[in-house]
Formats: sequence, structure tokens, C-alpha cells
Amino acid sequence: MTVSATLTPSRTLSFAFVLVTSLFFMWGFSYGLLDVLNKHFQDTLGVTKARSALLQTAYFGAYFVMALPAAELAARRGYKATILLGLALFAGGALLIIPATLAHNFMLFLVPFFIIASGLGCLETAANPYATQLGDPARGAQRLNLSQIFNGLGQAAGPWIGGMVVFAATASTGDGDPVRYLYVALAVVVLALAVVFFFTPMPEPKVERMPDAGHGLLAERHFVWGVVAQFFYVAAQVGVGAFFINYATEHDATLTTARASAIFSYGFMLFMAGRFVGTLLMTWIAPRKLLTLYAAINVALCLVVVAAIPGVSLHALLALFFFMSIMFPTIFALAVQGLGPRTKRASSFLIMSIVGGALIPVVMGWIGDHAGMAAGYWVPTACFAVVLLYAWKFAAPVSSRSP
Repeated sequence: MTVSATLTPSRTLSFAFVLVTSLFFMWGFSYGLLDVLNKHFQDTLGVTKARSALLQTAYFGAYFVMALPAAELAARRGYKATILLGLALFAGGALLIIPATLAHNFMLFLVPFFIIASGLGCLETAANPYATQLGDPARGAQRLNLSQIFNGLGQAAGPWIGGMVVFAATASTGDGDPVRYLYVALAVVVLALAVVFFFTPMPEPKVERMPDAGHGLLAERHFVWGVVAQFFYVAAQVGVGAFFINYATEHDATLTTARASAIFSYGFMLFMAGRFVGTLLMTWIAPRKLLTLYAAINVALCLVVVAAIPGVSLHALLALFFFMSIMFPTIFALAVQGLGPRTKRASSFLIMSIVGGALIPVVMGWIGDHAGMAAGYWVPTACFAVVLLYAWKFAAPVSSRSP
């Protein structure tokens, strides 16, 4: 149910939307920082690429664990309560970075990042549908796309700011200090945001609880393959980002980690630009066809990345971000097409498929350790091939296919 503008003052709706949109920036920023830390911990704690990918395992594993509980909390207690819990977990996890840096132990970092991501799982579960309900139902998708733009800004700002703070820090500050200061500052911002949310009246639409309508989903081939495609897409996106700095510094020996981190932020800018362009192209091109085209292009770009061609492959790696931009929401929309009352249950499974980002990058890191990071990009090549297969062959519901 959408919040009615006739019952809620427009200024209240607008301010609530601004607050909710700030959450998109915050979890984008957190994700952008995560990929910077992979290379940082390899350098300062001596961990392998495969072991550093455990950060992604803890982070995206938390999304898998929290998806259903957060949805249930939103249904029972409302969006505001779910958002406040998410912000509390976010800030608490950020503060737990302090003892992890003091211990100088990589495995201890996994606990705070799991807690941070548990909070972000709550925020994403609540904020995505909430943004669509704060006003005119006809403009719900437009509002969500606007919020997603700020998510892209956060993803671009994360590696840029993280690179300056973490990699540009002087050796005299100590290995763990830059990370500690960064996350203490982040915790302060998150707690301040939580206070604003707590004291701000937030319109709370009634969540209509529906009976279990999940039966028969396994018979919907476009949905089942959509879950598979989403699993591998998220795996590809996370892997591409997690080892971008490794690839850049191996590919070009003149690049410092700080410079590579700055270049990494350009990738997220391309990601954001891709969302603008992709949304515009869908005015004339069916989403399934555009997804097919973009997936094919990314398979080709990954092959160029694997080839490690001087002066070319790093640009191909950056271009991946542009063509990844539409994949998550497009796969999501295609997978739930025609499911009617089963859409809620189907959506939960699609959110849980984010666990691909927790599992597959470890394989990519292991290959990078043993055969070089360029060879590791065979993994996202295969992942994008699965997305291509889905878009080309399985994305349309059976009922909509020509006999």
C-alpha cells in the first residue's frame, strides 16, 4: 500500500524521501570501501587474495542471513523500526573495527563486517520498497531510480575517499590506524543519521500480509533461472570490484595502490552513467534484449581483461562497470514477471541469491594467487555467460512465448 499524499502533507513525504535516499548513499559508500580494503589487508596483514575475499564472504553472507528476518520485521513493526535496527547494526559493526585493528588480526575483521552488512541488509530490505511508497504510486519506479543514483554516488565515493585515507596514510600512523579512523568517522555519521530518523515522523504504510503464495515457483522456469542468473551476476560484480586494484597494479607496474583506487572510483561513475543510459534505451529496446546485448558485451570485455593487453585491458575492465549497471534490476524484474501474488515470496529468493557475492570471489582470489589476477577474471567471464544464457533463452515466462 502506498502512502497517500492526500492524507500525508507533501513536505513530510518529501523529507521522508530525502532521508530514505540518504540510506542508498550510505550502503553504496560502505560497499565501495570494502573493495579498497581487500588490497589494503593483503599489503598490511600479508593475507592472500583468496583469504582477503573472505571479506566479501562475510559481507554478502550477512545479506543472505538477514533478508528474510528483515522482511518479517518490516511486515510486523514497519519500515522505520527496520531502518533504525539497520543503522544500529551498521554503527555497531563500524565501532568494532577498533579492536580488530588493535589486534592486527585479519580474521577478527570478519565479525564487524558481518555485523555492518547485517545492518545494510535491513536497510536495503526496508528502503527499496519504502522509496516507491512515499508518494504517487505512478511515480514509484521513478523515485526508486532517483534513489539508486545516490547509491551509485556512494559507490564512487567509497574507493575515492577510502583510497586517500587508507593508502595515502603515512607509515608512521600504523597499519591499522587509517582504517580505524575511517570507520569511527563513519559510525559517527551513521549514529547521527539514526538520531534524525528516530525523531522524524515517518509515514508508515500498512503492509498487507499475504498468505503463503510460494507454491508452484519451481515450475516457473524464468523465475528459477532468474535466481541462478542473479546469483552469478552478483558473484561477477563483487569479483570484478574486489580484485580491481590487484589487477590494475599487476597490469601496470607504474600504478600505486592509491592511484589504482582513484581509477576504481571511475568504474562506479561509469556504473552510475550506465543506469541513466540503460533506462533511456529501454524506452525503445525491450529489457530482455538489452540484457542479452550487455551480457554478450561483458563476456567479450572479460576476455580482453584476461588477455592483459597493455594499454587496453584496464580500459576494458572499467567498461565492464557501464554494462553491469542494468543487470541486477533487469534480472530481478524479468524473474518476477507474471508471478502475481507469488511475487513477494519470489523476491525474497532473489534477494537471497546475493550470496553469490559471498562464495564465488573466493575462487577468483585463489586463481589470482596461483595464476595471476588476469587469469582470475575467467570467473566473471563464466558468470556473465550464465547471465547471457538466461537473457537469451530463459527470461520470458512460458505463457508469453510464441507457440
